[in-house]
Amino acid sequence: MSEEKNLDVAGMSSKEALGYFQAKLDEDARQAKKEGRLVCWSASVAPPEFCTAMGIALIYPETHAAGIGARHGSPDLLEVAENKGYDQDICSYCRVNMGYTELMKQQEETGVTPPTLEASPAGRVPLPDLVITCNNICNTLLKWYENLAKELNVPLINIDVPFNHEYPITKHAKRYIVGEFKEAIRKLEEICGRPFDYDNFFKVQEQTQRSIAAWNKISKFFSYKPSPLNGFDLFNFMGLVVAARSLDYAEITFNKFVAELEEKVKNQKWAFGENEKTRFTWEGIAVWIALGHTFKELKGHGSLMTGSAYPGMWDVSYEPGNLESMAEAYSRTYINCCLEQRGNVLEQVCRDGLCDGLLLHQNRSCKNMSLLNNEGGQRVQKNLGIPYVIFDGDQTDPRNFSEAQFDTRVEALCETMDEQKACEGGNQ
Repeated sequence: MSEEKNLDVAGMSSKEALGYFQAKLDEDARQAKKEGRLVCWSASVAPPEFCTAMGIALIYPETHAAGIGARHGSPDLLEVAENKGYDQDICSYCRVNMGYTELMKQQEETGVTPPTLEASPAGRVPLPDLVITCNNICNTLLKWYENLAKELNVPLINIDVPFNHEYPITKHAKRYIVGEFKEAIRKLEEICGRPFDYDNFFKVQEQTQRSIAAWNKISKFFSYKPSPLNGFDLFNFMGLVVAARSLDYAEITFNKFVAELEEKVKNQKWAFGENEKTRFTWEGIAVWIALGHTFKELKGHGSLMTGSAYPGMWDVSYEPGNLESMAEAYSRTYINCCLEQRGNVLEQVCRDGLCDGLLLHQNRSCKNMSLLNNEGGQRVQKNLGIPYVIFDGDQTDPRNFSEAQFDTRVEALCETMDEQKACEGGNQ
């Protein structure tokens, strides 16, 4: 569907379209449930193309949990999950989702909304009829979705993606993933009770590629100095590349954003006006529970985020109609690759954003993204000559984040970047 045909968003800004479509995704799922159509809960980097081709509504628990965290509603749901036996060391996305699931189950069984759910800012999304996951970002997803399938008594589709110990991705790895794709299709046919719609699947693949092409255009604006693009905006718009990349919702919104950024460049309207002093790469998931604080602290130092490898995880560019190409796209997430390739990606992000420093989030919830932080920082410092600092945090559990520690680390990074730039200026 072209933007002109989507009259609901004609005349909207990209930010308005983002809010509209995020709400519409939840409403689409609620409407599907009312009409007796299937609803699937999906991992964030699992391929949505298969379910979308079969007309199955998709909800993303990670995105849902991030939204709850940003609205400061995660503590109550974390408590529900932990009282059920889920340890605090488990990913907080998982715990928020399992807490939400427990309360929704209670509501369905009793017909009464539990007080904790009634008071929660969580957007109401229906429980799934099936779940689909993929271990191309972490293995916690496997046990998380197994538990969902068991507790809700729904089918589970798991797409196994091998870790890439070597790069480029091997032919046999891609062929293995294609086999996993075909098994997912077979299971969907069984669940839906009808043959897979390959014609629609090809159209969905084409739509996905249009959405991803528009998404990739946005980060190109980091190459401007000063930059019209504030990297924290990517964290917000990322909700649609996760949850709607196989729909035109994402394409429409991203194209609006690109047009707005082009206009800013034309009129020389920069993200920080004339106050951009330094630029940095943010490595890791956003601290959704403190998004405002983290942004304001950095802005106070005149330091603009112009790079992050995290949004690039959804650059699933591939050739529609070619399953091996699609398999490679869903296999090459930078945390599913060896240290050498991961380091290459991080260095390129720093170069593309013309960054002066690197800020690494040691995320208690996401061991896979945090494991190699120090090695990545050392490599960037050695090869690019830019400083780095690491702060402790969490994506949705406020008990694991200290504003004071974050502020101290940011101050140290900004002082070092300022000193280094002053020295470079004196040597010119």
